[in-house]
Amino acid sequence: MKISSLVKYALAVATGAALLAGCSNNGGSSVAPSAATGMSGIGHIGRTVIEHGLLVTAEHPNLGVRGPISPDKKHHKKKKADQYISNFSGSSLDEFDYPKSDASIGTISGVTDAQGECTNVLYGVGKKTFWVTASGSDAIDEFDVGGSSPIKTLTTSAGEPVGCAIDPSTGDLVGTIIENGEVVTWANGTGTGTVSQTPLIEAFFAGFDKSGNLYVDGFNSGDVFALVELKKGSGSWETLSTSNTVEFPGQVQFDGTYVTVNDQDAHAIFGYTCSGTTCTLEQTVALTGSSDCDQTWIAKGYVICPDAGNNDGEIFKYPAGGSIVATLTGSFDEPLAASAEAK
Repeated sequence: MKISSLVKYALAVATGAALLAGCSNNGGSSVAPSAATGMSGIGHIGRTVIEHGLLVTAEHPNLGVRGPISPDKKHHKKKKADQYISNFSGSSLDEFDYPKSDASIGTISGVTDAQGECTNVLYGVGKKTFWVTASGSDAIDEFDVGGSSPIKTLTTSAGEPVGCAIDPSTGDLVGTIIENGEVVTWANGTGTGTVSQTPLIEAFFAGFDKSGNLYVDGFNSGDVFALVELKKGSGSWETLSTSNTVEFPGQVQFDGTYVTVNDQDAHAIFGYTCSGTTCTLEQTVALTGSSDCDQTWIAKGYVICPDAGNNDGEIFKYPAGGSIVATLTGSFDEPLAASAEAK
């Protein structure tokens, strides 16, 4: 795969010494990688984590914290959907049938450095298929719900894809390229893809709203969080201002009312109404007890948090938020993304 200039820079700094001890996410004292994490070769470039030569979307505020929380069994109900949580270090996905049970019901292996997920709805439960970014292969794989092998694989020469989103009205699939702030669009989820440069230098996650406008978050050239928009039918990106401060980019998703951004540092999901180039904060959903929710997924009445810090999957009420109502248990190895689908 293509190694970005940022990665080459990090590896050069590491040569002759330890591999990037890294600075804290807020520019403070360094955070040394702990052997207890089981993630060798981990460090930071500015605010972004690098692991074995790849940029990772998780903030990792506490690299040594890997302990799961005990599951809450009170929330078992009739099965309505399956959920998938991707594991970056394990190159795998865990499958669940929450709220029927909290334990994994299956796994998918061989998705190289799995990061982002998306399915064919703006929020809630997708239908039959979903996509996973295989960052280590510069690819995005499509799976059937319940399947174990890709039914389609799209590749890109643009760089390392980490997030993805689907416009349900067109079937267009987009992938975010973390090392250079580009976005790749595959019309109707096919072909070689068209590359577009956003105002970001690192693109993390993407989401469409009900009008087909595309939102992407990440970091700008000042190493500061930024949210950008490509309006439907437009060829020009705009940088949006938010009425509150977002520290570290997480999932971008429309929840039926608001454009939401998960702030990994604040342990909260912010909901905005956006007009022109201004997004006004209307709702804050607290994810109390989480450590590092990366690419969350909002379903009906709940949100899934793949927690890279606690090394588990957590369920919160949505939009009520608050404390964890259930904890999913599986073969987690740095969970980064989630989605929900029905067969």
